Amino acid sequence: MKVYFDNAATTRVRDEAAEASHKAMLEEYGNPSSSHEMGRSAAALLAEARKKIAKGLGARPEEIYFTSGGTEADNWAVLGAAEAAHRKGNHIISSTIEHDAVLQTLKELETLDWEVTYLSPDSDGRITSEAFAAALRTDTALATIMLVNNETGAINPVGEYAKEIKRRGLGTLLHTDAVQGFCKIPFTAGGIGADLISVSAHKTHGPKGVGALYIKSAVKLPPLIMGGSQESGKRAGTETLPAIAGFGEAARLGIKELEKTASSVRELRDHTIKRLAEEIPGSTTIGTGDSPYILSLSLPGYKSEVLMNYLDGEGICVSKSAACKKGARSRVLEAMRLKNEIIDGALRLSFSRYNTIEEAEYFIQTLKKATHTLLKPL
Repeated sequence: MKVYFDNAATTRVRDEAAEASHKAMLEEYGNPSSSHEMGRSAAALLAEARKKIAKGLGARPEEIYFTSGGTEADNWAVLGAAEAAHRKGNHIISSTIEHDAVLQTLKELETLDWEVTYLSPDSDGRITSEAFAAALRTDTALATIMLVNNETGAINPVGEYAKEIKRRGLGTLLHTDAVQGFCKIPFTAGGIGADLISVSAHKTHGPKGVGALYIKSAVKLPPLIMGGSQESGKRAGTETLPAIAGFGEAARLGIKELEKTASSVRELRDHTIKRLAEEIPGSTTIGTGDSPYILSLSLPGYKSEVLMNYLDGEGICVSKSAACKKGARSRVLEAMRLKNEIIDGALRLSFSRYNTIEEAEYFIQTLKKATHTLLKPL
């Protein structure tokens, strides 16, 4: 049996999204910037996809800017906000559990004399509103904290951060990386109060190579790429319409099915936790797993790499940290101050609408067999 439990890394493109992309490549292949009939048709398709993403975020279409993915959206949000808000101060609030797309960008800003406060998570992997409030200053120009952590599934109270900024009457811009939240947990741009929100298609059963950045209408971010009028002059270059069309359709259906899918995935996650406790008593669940799509667990005494290789040999795909870390030790779990044996034996399972109880049972029995087959290191 083949089991894919690595959906936080990327997801299978759903049929409807693939069909939308295919049609855009073969039928709606005009340049959206061209004024002839084929160009106008392509422009209409681009506008329709923008509306779908905007609806999913509870935003206006003119607040949605397409990018090459979540990484680009994060880079643009952090660098652009820093440039736009620099007059308010040179202080930034972030966290130690951010995606590298944010952290590496912040490291670059630190070389340009920006001061960054990195907040640490609590034992459940969240950045508390109290910690955020304590770090917030009158010269804080930007705060960037992810909505859903990609390794533990912890959901951060971004809406509370926004309320604290508003309560103090500050002009701090608030960005959140919602790549693991879009089409998975219910939220809107207005509801969480963020000025900037990054999302990505390939985490939501859309194609790779496309994402979007929500920019609140009142925020004036500088252009990301210059050389054309695309994306309202903010990101030059002909739009990747096939990918964007697929993204729009994946988002439309993902939002429509959000509640039903989340309920199904929650049932799968709960079942997996229950059966792991029954079949492998030494296993440990990490964090509370606010998002039903991510399950972080550990087999203390074993090594993640060894367990992953064993599972891979049996047709099961899991990870031990974010895919972009390429197998490196989890920085997120270290930030949670977990014991070394917990971190070293950690595995991340991430589910999707296509996973089943049968697959979970196969994973559990295979992992149980691994504990009987593999020797614990001394």
